[in-house]
Amino acid sequence: MAKKGNRVQVILECTEHKTSGVAGTSRYITTKNRKNTTERLELKKFNPILKKMTVHKEIK
Repeated sequence: MAKKGNRVQVILECTEHKTSGVAGTSRYITTKNRKNTTERLELKKFNPILKKMTVHKEIK
């Protein structure tokens, strides 16, 4: 049987990519502890399409 816990899988999407007008999307999948971090995640990750570090925010 699977473990039940506070860890959930979240998708991070680039915020700058939508405004740039370039085709494609930059998304990352990670996990977070729902009990400790109730607000949405916001991390700086590398966007391979724009070739620079950008802010990625949690979606859904």
